[in-house]
Amino acid sequence: MKMCIACGMPMTSIGDYPLHDITKNYCKYCAHDDGRMKTFDEKWHDLTLSYVEKHNVDYPIAKQTAYTILKKLPAWKRKW
Repeated sequence: MKMCIACGMPMTSIGDYPLHDITKNYCKYCAHDDGRMKTFDEKWHDLTLSYVEKHNVDYPIAKQTAYTILKKLPAWKRKW
């Protein structure tokens, strides 16, 4: 099983891949509609909003949590 290099999501079916392209190493949630991977800032924003909505936490806490998680993932390690 592959894990998304940009968010860590397990990719267990073809539907988890952008444009159903199993050669990609990132998931459909980390991709633009055309299949290109989102930037760190785009993913950080998406994940922050997800934490705010799904876990009912304040925006600054969600933003710091998302940052802490993302910076450990393979897609973003070279950024630090």
